[in-house]
Amino acid sequence: MFSVPLGFVGNDAKAVVLCCSPAAAQGRNSLASTGKISMLQPETASMAARAPLSGSGPGQNIRKTALKVIASSIRKGNVIEQDGKLYVVLTAENIHPGKGTPVSQIEMRRISDGVKISERYKTTDQVEKATIEDQNFNFLYKDADGFHFMNNENYDQVQVPEDVVGSAASYLQENMTVKLSLHGIIPVAIQMPQRATLEVVETEPVTKGQTASSSYKPAILSNGVRTAVPPHIGTGTRIVVMTEDGSYVERAKD
Repeated sequence: MFSVPLGFVGNDAKAVVLCCSPAAAQGRNSLASTGKISMLQPETASMAARAPLSGSGPGQNIRKTALKVIASSIRKGNVIEQDGKLYVVLTAENIHPGKGTPVSQIEMRRISDGVKISERYKTTDQVEKATIEDQNFNFLYKDADGFHFMNNENYDQVQVPEDVVGSAASYLQENMTVKLSLHGIIPVAIQMPQRATLEVVETEPVTKGQTASSSYKPAILSNGVRTAVPPHIGTGTRIVVMTEDGSYVERAKD
């Protein structure tokens, strides 16, 4: 996918929501757009803090009721609550052996510290699927604390840890709209737009007579991602790529 906490404080706190007035939000956007707030490259920023499952502020309880579902219904991107901790599902596979009991093999990442674990359940075992709400947020900026987004409907700001954003960090652009999955006020996952427009900053020179049907050549984009482009694409050209893998789609029309 940032930073005076509101009703949410903890020693390990890494995700906080900042509520502000429309005027304050406009001021933050203005600072970001004028360069007074720097947007660091992913490789230069330190790991952001992660959020605990429950808030410890007075009268604040961000734990949501989990729904009990059978293990075979769990899918990639779901969030499971287990032993008082939240896990985001990376892969989920239902295995039906010729003999024996069908099982669900689930690979998960613990949201609190990023540790990956693998669990195997009977397909009929019940697991607790955390209640998640998806909301649209605009990306503001990145600093050493994480990635900062703002909800344009209520002007709330949320700080998202680097390990939640993951590889999507390379494609985040100022004011880009993304979908954040929230458990209470804790961001647990990010969904990027399918495509992003970036500039080719390095590639082989264009050779006369080459066509789009020729074999692709390596290129480096303005976000540092390596991809492959048609031979007629040169340095300085803006192209559209898939945010999932950086693959070339087309020359940008802007």
